[in-house]
Amino acid sequence: MTTFQLNGKSVTPKSPDDTPLLWVIRDEMGLTGSKFGCGIGQCGACTVHVDGQAVRSCVTPVNVVDGSKVTTIEGLDPHGRHPLQLAWIEDQVPQCGYCQSGQIMQAASLLAGTPHPTDDEIEAAMNGNLCRCMAYVRIKKAIKRASGAVK
Repeated sequence: MTTFQLNGKSVTPKSPDDTPLLWVIRDEMGLTGSKFGCGIGQCGACTVHVDGQAVRSCVTPVNVVDGSKVTTIEGLDPHGRHPLQLAWIEDQVPQCGYCQSGQIMQAASLLAGTPHPTDDEIEAAMNGNLCRCMAYVRIKKAIKRASGAVK
């Protein structure tokens, strides 16, 4: 039986242990902020944090997170006021918005370890989080704003 913390609450899913974490989060727990994109861990739309690290939930079996702390976009800030979320709004980052929760979760992992990243560090960390609308310039600007580099 797999048990983990999901946004600060202990959960024990009923899904089989090999069920992708994304489906447990969305279908069983009802948190739909993490999106299904490619299904092979290449686009980043499903990015969540597992013990503070960005993880592709579409390719992570739920049993892998047993005993871990999992954070989704819904748990990043209880009021939606994380510095990245505010910067995303300020810089009007999204167009279609589909990839944005994964983008924000990847960026939050970056900023947790590198509070004032350079352009190269941002590009390296965000590499693999795909945006069909090509909002990369605004994504980088919002990350810099959240880090305090842009006012």
